[in-house]
Amino acid sequence: MSKEEKKPHLNLIIIGHVDHGKSTMMGHLLLKTGSITDREMREMESLAKKLDKGSFKFAFVFDRLKEERERGLTIDLAFRRFDTKKYYFTLIDAPGHRDFVKNMITGSSQADAAILVVSAKTGEFEAGISAGGQTREHAFLSRTLGVSQLIVAINKMDTVDWNEERYKEVRDEVKDLLKMVGFPVDKIQFVPVSAWTGDNLAEKSPKMPWYDGPCLTEALDMIEMPPKPVDKPLRIPVQDVYKITGVGTVPVGRVETGVLKTGDKLIFMPGGASGECRSIEMHHEQISQALPGDNIGFNIRGVSAKEIKRGMVAGKVDKPPTVAEEFVGQIIVIYHPTAIAPGYAPVIHAHTAQVACKFEEILQKIDPRTGQVIQEKPDFLKQGEGGIVRFKPIRPMVIEKFSDFPQLGRFAVRDMGRTVAVGVVKEVKAKQ
Repeated sequence: MSKEEKKPHLNLIIIGHVDHGKSTMMGHLLLKTGSITDREMREMESLAKKLDKGSFKFAFVFDRLKEERERGLTIDLAFRRFDTKKYYFTLIDAPGHRDFVKNMITGSSQADAAILVVSAKTGEFEAGISAGGQTREHAFLSRTLGVSQLIVAINKMDTVDWNEERYKEVRDEVKDLLKMVGFPVDKIQFVPVSAWTGDNLAEKSPKMPWYDGPCLTEALDMIEMPPKPVDKPLRIPVQDVYKITGVGTVPVGRVETGVLKTGDKLIFMPGGASGECRSIEMHHEQISQALPGDNIGFNIRGVSAKEIKRGMVAGKVDKPPTVAEEFVGQIIVIYHPTAIAPGYAPVIHAHTAQVACKFEEILQKIDPRTGQVIQEKPDFLKQGEGGIVRFKPIRPMVIEKFSDFPQLGRFAVRDMGRTVAVGVVKEVKAKQ
């Protein structure tokens, strides 16, 4: 094991409104931290010029899919690793474009911390923070999905002449939004940067002498390591499953809780297929055990690849994951053109599962800012309102109580290509 590998590992997600410069910022940061070589960078530059997209050269590091390069958009989640003095990060670049929010939900449910990228450019900032903007939607989502540590990168400072007043204006508005969502704003670093020029990413910029806080990599090193829930029962939501010649069935996913060791007898729910864990691999290396936060592939004997699907959850046979008959969730309605009433059956995204669930009953209406109950058994919930709702999954799904398994107790309600609501699971009635 190299010295590098011994650094604590964190999963970091980059969120924010479309075109606020997320991919460019991360591409430039990878270059500055030595995670990509100058040669790779030169290749990106010549490719960007060929496609007449010179301004996207840093983003190309991330947006490797051809389609993304041609459209200049980030579609799928991209994973890259980079090192700071203190940590090594797996970087998850989340799409800011509205169609791609569901990938972003999968991403932030895996993240230990987030960088929210906000453009200081006149007009762009205002669009992102408006009622329909993704700055607002992503802030709500990441908080509800349990990302508790956040850094705000106020980007494109070069477009506002490194102006301190503009920085303060943007910072204060974002602060108000984050306070409303429930982030501890006194702990959040607001770092002015330029992704394009590289200012304030990995070293202090002389162009903003008025700013005395950390640069971006220093702010990343101020993130606190979250505790690893090793004493809880094992839960691994399946992201993908492969049938590998000569090896067999290999599910891929992130260990959320518990410890996986080779030889463990596992069960996959819903469905109940069970088998033995033969080997575990992470970053293309065999390991003997996997801990919470590890993104792994594990070979399972006695189960065919056809029996395992994305959205299932692996656990140990003696403490299997909970399949819900119904569950009660506390939600905030982020967006709905009219109102949500019982009988509504949108798709619920939880960990890697996507299952239609029916709003069986709205038990209470709640003020999302204070948590106070406003009304018992309301007929409907509207945008901006909170509520306690009883849900019934249309087909079997694993979901856990947020208080027991926060990683499997958060969910988003999606409909019409948008996130309608986000929530946490208060209780689960298990299927017999």
